[in-house]
Amino acid sequence: MDFSLTREQALVKKMMQAFTENEVKPIAAEIDRTHQYPAENVAKLFKLGVMGMTVPKEYGGMGADQVAAAICTEELAKACASTSDIVAGHTLCCVPILEHGNEEQKKKYLPMLTKGGVLGGMGITEPNAGSDASKSQTEAKLEGDHYVINGSKIFITNGPDAGVFVIFAMTDKTKGNKGLSAFIIESSFPGFSVGKIEDKMGLHGVHTSEIVFTDMIVPKENLLGKEGKGFNIAMQTLDGGRIGIAAQALGIAQGAYEAALNYSKERIQFGAPICQNQGVSFKLADMATRLRAARFLVYSAAEMKTEHMDYGMQSAMAKLYASDLAVEITNDALQIFGGTGYLKGMDIERMYRDAKITTIYEGTNEIQRVVISAHITDRLSNAKHGGGGSRKEKAITGSRKKMIFKDGSPEEQVASLVEALKGDGYDFTVGIPMDTPIVDAERVVSAGKGIGEKENMKLIEELAHAAGAAVGSSRPVAETLQYVPIERYVGMSGQKFKGNLYIACGISGAIQHLKGIKDATTIVAINTNAGAPIFKNCDYGIVGDVKVILPLLAKAFGTGEKKPAPPMVKMKRPLIKKELPPGLFVCNGCGYEYDPDKGDPAGEIKPGTKFENLPEDWTCPECGEEKAHFVQES
Repeated sequence: MDFSLTREQALVKKMMQAFTENEVKPIAAEIDRTHQYPAENVAKLFKLGVMGMTVPKEYGGMGADQVAAAICTEELAKACASTSDIVAGHTLCCVPILEHGNEEQKKKYLPMLTKGGVLGGMGITEPNAGSDASKSQTEAKLEGDHYVINGSKIFITNGPDAGVFVIFAMTDKTKGNKGLSAFIIESSFPGFSVGKIEDKMGLHGVHTSEIVFTDMIVPKENLLGKEGKGFNIAMQTLDGGRIGIAAQALGIAQGAYEAALNYSKERIQFGAPICQNQGVSFKLADMATRLRAARFLVYSAAEMKTEHMDYGMQSAMAKLYASDLAVEITNDALQIFGGTGYLKGMDIERMYRDAKITTIYEGTNEIQRVVISAHITDRLSNAKHGGGGSRKEKAITGSRKKMIFKDGSPEEQVASLVEALKGDGYDFTVGIPMDTPIVDAERVVSAGKGIGEKENMKLIEELAHAAGAAVGSSRPVAETLQYVPIERYVGMSGQKFKGNLYIACGISGAIQHLKGIKDATTIVAINTNAGAPIFKNCDYGIVGDVKVILPLLAKAFGTGEKKPAPPMVKMKRPLIKKELPPGLFVCNGCGYEYDPDKGDPAGEIKPGTKFENLPEDWTCPECGEEKAHFVQES
């Protein structure tokens, strides 16, 4: 694992350090004292691109990864937690539109929220609906071409200052969580108003308020996703939002530690700096150690989100640990400052007050423990009872041969792979141009982050030529590393490969990517990590270094000129028979298997319930796919 920052991430860090030092830090105490919203600095953050850090460039954002976004939040929070929270609240509006909005919604609202200078917010909490969203009383009724929404939301970050919100309202109260829907609203909509502005313990520079909907008119086209999908949208958004809060908590803790360290070197007692006192030095050592651990947790969760991996548990862990740490470190730092730190106007006094909220919002730390325990106990339960339903254990790409060549030398493994492919009917004397569009390509050789430096793309191109294939990539290789044009990345949100042969080189197998290749006739995986998900979703695989395997494979295919391939004829995938209990249905999205003998306890489906007797609004407990997207295995 590489623990160093990429060049882009390092540049973002340098930019934010300079901005924070010159623009944020000088006014942090003043905005805390006056409760003044830092409008000028927010406008500057828009110009820097921070307010659309992870939004793709085509919608006005910077197109940066999640680690870069975490770095921005961390650096801001070191000097001013209020400013970092304004950014976090804004991001909670951008993310669900980006991830769940249709193209029209993205084109309309994301440019407003990135380069347009319009602040965003998100509204889910109500007086009687905090962690339990099913108790939401805000209601949306469809009337012709618009919804009428009545209700209110409380504790809304950026409430008085935002122009666009994503809010959640009940479209069918009888269905509990499954009756919750998401909407994009504007503060200019008729019936929208701002209620009470809260006077908080900390975070005085960011305004938190009630927002009220009185017969608010919302166009029908502003429904985000589908009716009843609001709970899923909210939970997915909060999973990512927890990384932002963890980064904020990390920044507060880092700022408090640095302040205490500097003070301890300057404060002289008994003829020496107090940092030479063992009681103080040990406290500082513990701070530094735990900060490093927290940073790894935060950056790891951010990296997993960037890679489109299942990161829900990891984001909860990061938020839980970093926020508890922020409270503890600010407390210890205040102890080092002594009475001086207790005075109003001192940075450490403000940090002490600001830290506490990080253990509460975006789900209290008690809720984070619920999230974490649900993941680990479910996994343990499955192991104990032999139950299915773990997304990680299922082939997202459907039934595959999973023939991994392990015996012999790399040369022998490659020879076995080529023999198997030729036995399946692949002719490597013919080929297609490497720039053939992914959707039209019969064969694709695709690069993942595992190929390493950009110079290794030459290996990909040489193999593509030898295999008579087009060149593709995973999303990070095209979007973050920019090794190939953006239109060449393969995945659920990119190009779908529906041809015959897909060779994944250095691709771990994130769910998003796997869903983009599930219709491939044959999938070949080459990766150094034997436990990578790609090996559970392939027909053939070699565990090995791409720098070793790819040249051998290119040589075995033949490096001479290829004859033009005839028009593609879709080859049939071999039927891989599985021993499945009678009546078993499989999710076409993630591979989750519904077993009537087990039911779906989390979805209140009793054991013994046949698939055909499930409610029509029942969805896959793993990925949220509708009942109609399940197929019966025989």
